Amino acid sequence: MALITLRKNLYRLSDFRMHGALATLKNQPPTHVHKVVKDRPCPWFCSRQPEPFKVRFHHARCKKFHLENGNDLHPLSGSVFSQVTDWDRHDQNVKNEDSQRFYKRLSNLTSSEEVLSFISTMETLPDTVAAGALQRICEVEKKDGDQGLPKEILENSIFQALCFQFEQEPSELSNTSLVTALQALILLHVDPQSSLLLNLVAECQNRLKKGGLEVHNLCILGESLIRLYSPGCVTLELIISQLQSEKLETFTPEDIVALYRILQACADKVDEHQPFLNKIHNFSLSIVSNLSPKLISQMLTALVVLDQSQALPLIIKLGKYVVRHIPHFTHKELGRVLEAFIYFGHHDRFLTKALEQHVAALHLTLDPAVVSRIMEYCSRKLIHSKPILNAVAETFVCQSEKFSPSQISTLMEPFGKLNYLPPNASALFRKLENMLFTHFNYFPPKALLKLLHSCSLIECHPVNFMAKIFHPFFLQRLQGEESHLDRLSRAQLTQLFLTSILECPFYKGPKLLPKYQVKSFLTPCCSMETPMDFHLYNSVKIGLIDLLGARLYFASKVLTPYCYTVDVEIKLDEEGFVLPFTVNEDVHKRIALCIDGPQRFCSNSKHLLGKEAIKQRHLQLLGYQVVQMPYHEIEMLTTRLEVVEYLQRKLFSQNTVHW
Repeated sequence: MALITLRKNLYRLSDFRMHGALATLKNQPPTHVHKVVKDRPCPWFCSRQPEPFKVRFHHARCKKFHLENGNDLHPLSGSVFSQVTDWDRHDQNVKNEDSQRFYKRLSNLTSSEEVLSFISTMETLPDTVAAGALQRICEVEKKDGDQGLPKEILENSIFQALCFQFEQEPSELSNTSLVTALQALILLHVDPQSSLLLNLVAECQNRLKKGGLEVHNLCILGESLIRLYSPGCVTLELIISQLQSEKLETFTPEDIVALYRILQACADKVDEHQPFLNKIHNFSLSIVSNLSPKLISQMLTALVVLDQSQALPLIIKLGKYVVRHIPHFTHKELGRVLEAFIYFGHHDRFLTKALEQHVAALHLTLDPAVVSRIMEYCSRKLIHSKPILNAVAETFVCQSEKFSPSQISTLMEPFGKLNYLPPNASALFRKLENMLFTHFNYFPPKALLKLLHSCSLIECHPVNFMAKIFHPFFLQRLQGEESHLDRLSRAQLTQLFLTSILECPFYKGPKLLPKYQVKSFLTPCCSMETPMDFHLYNSVKIGLIDLLGARLYFASKVLTPYCYTVDVEIKLDEEGFVLPFTVNEDVHKRIALCIDGPQRFCSNSKHLLGKEAIKQRHLQLLGYQVVQMPYHEIEMLTTRLEVVEYLQRKLFSQNTVHW
């Protein structure tokens, strides 16, 4: 194991910032050093102009320095640097257990100052420990965000000595120390054009070409070069090629996830790497149980970026272990996991149960972004979970100021979509109304429209804001740079306008102009209604023919003048006789049959979706006798006679009907 042997008196002249420090060199006057850079505490962490002269590093036991211009520089006085530890020993037999002990000590240090103070007490500094020190400095500094190093660390003599030695003697480093130091320095925002990084990268490339780097080091180097340069650099392709030639059985779980991250960065070449990805997917099935929550989150994120829908067995297995780790994910990790499951359409009751317990226990401490992501997951997968919805409603009432306008829209939409009013509905919508009054113009137009439309689904009508959203100014904002307003927005506006007429007769504000209205809520791309289940319809159709005597007496898929499509319509005259569907005169009553398949309900539930609830509510207000026929009732009927009896009870139990 190579040893870093440093002394503070080996710094380059460019590292000194005060004339007085140089004046101690044999009492030489400081007049010849005025060109030294004074405002840059560490030359590797910013671009710098070429120095007028440099000091060439010699072994620490050598007491002489030589300037590149040939002038001699006398050895530094020991008293000037008496506070710095001498790392001049050459104990080449530092034991592995010593390094492990050093690593353990490093991991317990909580600041860069503590790390540097610790290594300054060491008489010998193995290169692995030196690299570990840089890594630990990186870890503790990154806890406060992706910031550069503070000035006091950059000016610290021990830190500069570490950097200087890595710059001067990269060939003496072990593979692990080399790539670890490179990784840490890149994360600390070292200038990519500095000699420090250029020397380390050159040494890595040299060893890479010789095939001398192990799998773990190849992974670290690959990710480091992606951060330093770009995924398109030639060296990265060589790294991926060498990783492909290795047996996956030699990869640790951490290496496999690092490999996913590398390929994720090269997403534009996914077709080229797909055969390799398929091998990784198959192998990863055997290591899922060994993945930490962080690694699971990263693997799922990579699968999303690489669009690996074909890796369904891996996604399902990851989902099983996600359930176990729900309490242990960070907020950001949990958000990414849910984002992946939304993307791949994965959900199961065990995951829902785990989320319910997690949210119920921690809802007041959860990050707003995570709360919004959980609600988005419930909305996309149609999960009608009262524990989650109630907890989120309470969170918003208590901490509404923490949520951004977009997050508020994402958070509130599921209440309408899933047709659910929480116990604290009055407080929830009062808080929402206050937020809208004070921040109306900060909401993205489409998010605002979606939010208000969701409220109307559960009869919490946004009357105080209808005038604003029907106003031409808002409609122009909603349209943006497009030549016309998109169909979904027009459908939402139309349904809100219909709501204002049918359910808010006291609203006297502006009306929605006809050019912004749609004629049907049922369209293939962005429907406000769920299409009829034709398997169920066929069962009902046969029963209706048997009951009414002919196909003539009912119509299917009837588009009303009010944009809704009725599954089956039956017309009655004033005396209760069934009329042929072609007759339009003397119609006294219309019966609307809603043949509700599973898609019209929340997932694994008998709870009707919000868009179906508002449809049935509006049809009733328009004069229809609405008859709901849910799938779970129809599927229990096993004979034609049972179907006819069921229809008789549903349709005519309250009417005296003749046919």
